[in-house]
Amino acid sequence: MNMYFDDKEYDWPYEVNYGKEVNVEADVVILGGGLAGTYAAIAAARKGLSVALVDKSAVIHSGAGGTGIDHFSCPLNPASKINIDSYLASRNEYNNFIIKYILAMDSYECLLEMEKMGIKMRDTEDDFKGAEFRDEETKLLFAFDHENNHTIRFWGRGMKPGLYKEAKKLGVKMYERIMVTSLLTEDGKVGGRVIGATGLNTHTGEFYIFKGKAVVLCMSTPDRLFHFSSEWVGLIGRDGPPTNIGDGHAMAWRVGAEFTKMEHTSHEEWGGSTGIGSVLFGSGTCFATWYPCTIVDADGKEIPWVDTLGHPIKTSYDRTHPRPEEGFFTLVLGKGEGAPGAFPVMIPDLQEKIKKGEYKLPLYADLPGMPEKERRAIFGLMISNEGTTYPVYRNLTKAGFDPDKDQLQVYEMGPSPIGWRRLRYGGLLNDWKLMTSLPGLFAAGQQLYDGCGCTQALSTGRWCGSMAAEYAKEIEFTDLNREQIDKEKERVYAPLTRSEDGINWKELETGISKVLQDYCGDRKTEELMKIGLIELDEIKRGEMQTLWARNPHELMRALEAESVLTCAEMVIYASMARKASSDTLSFERIDYPEMDPEEWNKWVVTKMTDHGVEISDLPLDYYGDLKEEYEKLRPLVARTAEWRPGEPDPATTGKQE
Repeated sequence: MNMYFDDKEYDWPYEVNYGKEVNVEADVVILGGGLAGTYAAIAAARKGLSVALVDKSAVIHSGAGGTGIDHFSCPLNPASKINIDSYLASRNEYNNFIIKYILAMDSYECLLEMEKMGIKMRDTEDDFKGAEFRDEETKLLFAFDHENNHTIRFWGRGMKPGLYKEAKKLGVKMYERIMVTSLLTEDGKVGGRVIGATGLNTHTGEFYIFKGKAVVLCMSTPDRLFHFSSEWVGLIGRDGPPTNIGDGHAMAWRVGAEFTKMEHTSHEEWGGSTGIGSVLFGSGTCFATWYPCTIVDADGKEIPWVDTLGHPIKTSYDRTHPRPEEGFFTLVLGKGEGAPGAFPVMIPDLQEKIKKGEYKLPLYADLPGMPEKERRAIFGLMISNEGTTYPVYRNLTKAGFDPDKDQLQVYEMGPSPIGWRRLRYGGLLNDWKLMTSLPGLFAAGQQLYDGCGCTQALSTGRWCGSMAAEYAKEIEFTDLNREQIDKEKERVYAPLTRSEDGINWKELETGISKVLQDYCGDRKTEELMKIGLIELDEIKRGEMQTLWARNPHELMRALEAESVLTCAEMVIYASMARKASSDTLSFERIDYPEMDPEEWNKWVVTKMTDHGVEISDLPLDYYGDLKEEYEKLRPLVARTAEWRPGEPDPATTGKQE
């Protein structure tokens, strides 16, 4: 098999075996080896079951957190000053409170377990001793809100390797460079119990068939929908790797799983001029990591900050310590009693003042003007451990940048002239066991609706892997449906049989993005979205049938493009189903302009059936009593550390199990 580049022929570096089948059987089959998938594999293996972990990349560094993370949301850690009620009040009503509750209650246990795996989570060498963001008893370091201590800074570049080693030690079988292409169901039926999956080896082209008693989806939210350009760094993805394109969403949709929140597509303005987060978070800015940093203009004139009421904030300390009436700082504001305050922002009329000459461009992050320990924590710890910002840190350091002496130019200070829409946390509907609407199919991390962040991935992965293992203990293996496998095999290899006179994956994705921009953009109508579905159907029946590939890598990209098209359809179907506008969901319909009418305060649920798309709804609080439901299942979670909110830190008292 040969590959082509610039009209020159090169040997493909691997032996290609298109059509060859590799059969794998395991009690629990986990699809996606990011943080959620790897922790799910660890939890299932702790239950004594056989586990197969399948990933498109190499598990040791795969997934959105694979190359590093700099902070860990841990609202109920021993040094935290918030409680479960205030944490839940910080979320708006359109949240997945099942996984939010699991995160709050289990995240510190996860931290304790990861420390046992050798992952550095606290300042054990006392490098930051005496810093006001350090808790001296636990030696934990805190970010963003230094008063309430609900977000931990840590050395996250070691997280994924540590989880990988633990999974290997427990005997998890890893199948890497395998693109999962479909789910297999009992009798091959849409809506049936999930009993396996298929995959493509992206090096050899071999066809993998996975058989399991329980299947766990741990892939990601689609990230290449509304905008796509392969020439932009990172293939226009901010929060994860460019291969996060929604394969899991697409394959679950095709077999009839229920989804919700798929209409929540927000207009992204931060980082829009670059399409990636490395410049936004790796350079000086006024967001997240950089709240404590003073911003100055080209003449050294300080740019003022203000609180949510417009009151001036003058010191780094005030930008990380909320006023008593604000409770605690959070990025996501709830609406209930006790809801916290928002983080400080730059003065809202900064652009106008720049035009008038009051401030001179360019602007700079004044690192030398910061408190010394805060400067080292931001640039030396956080920027060097976050995967999207480490390349910036590495290149600046190699070039001689010295944060003790040098200011850092600011590239992103607010809304960009080039914004784009992105899917915001739409995903699979789940119950308390994190099982989907399909028996045997579990999910964790970004595969779930509202599944965002590394802590959520870790805590739901551990919970989900435990529940899937318990389910698998009570189930026998079921024979796979050969007709379903053969049909999928034909679909997977079809691009290899086509002429290069057709369309390639880049062209196809660009066209899909254009349809979403034109017909499901910032302002929607029924007519526009119907046209969008017609356009996507024409692409599916026309251009997509000419989609070609010349080697296993291009075949992977072609299949990704097909998943992108399926996810685009899912977004439009969900957007048509919600016949009301919603400020909370960043959702505006011109033909239904009323914002958040009471009768539409509910989950819109969509699924594919043999007869087409079916629409239903659920009350926002379908999950029941949070504490009661959580406590029912907590004893089933596989754990190596035991901790309850309100208890002292086992690592400092010697009581860790």
